[in-house]
Amino acid sequence: MQDKITKLFKAIADPTRRDIFHALVIATSALSITQISNQFDMTRQGVTKHIKTLEDAGLVHINTLGRERFCNANTKPLKEVEKWLKFYSQFWDDKLNALEDFLNTKNS
Repeated sequence: MQDKITKLFKAIADPTRRDIFHALVIATSALSITQISNQFDMTRQGVTKHIKTLEDAGLVHINTLGRERFCNANTKPLKEVEKWLKFYSQFWDDKLNALEDFLNTKNS
């Protein structure tokens, strides 16, 4: 089973999924799969597959109302990506600061 961060990276790795997610984030209300499909040059089935990947990563919630399915974005899982990136950002900041200290010591 894929861990949470792997699912998130898989979901946001594809530009179409990022575009779908972005459309949902900026929407003022839930969008139906038909409304989302109309924004992309692909079949409804293709869009539905992308939405399923986003849903598996927790980035999209789907609610069914009658025969239509409506999608809402959930940005909270992106905090996991932010935490992951923050670790490496701090790692490189520390390494570059150590290099700077080393170079300053050599030049003194």
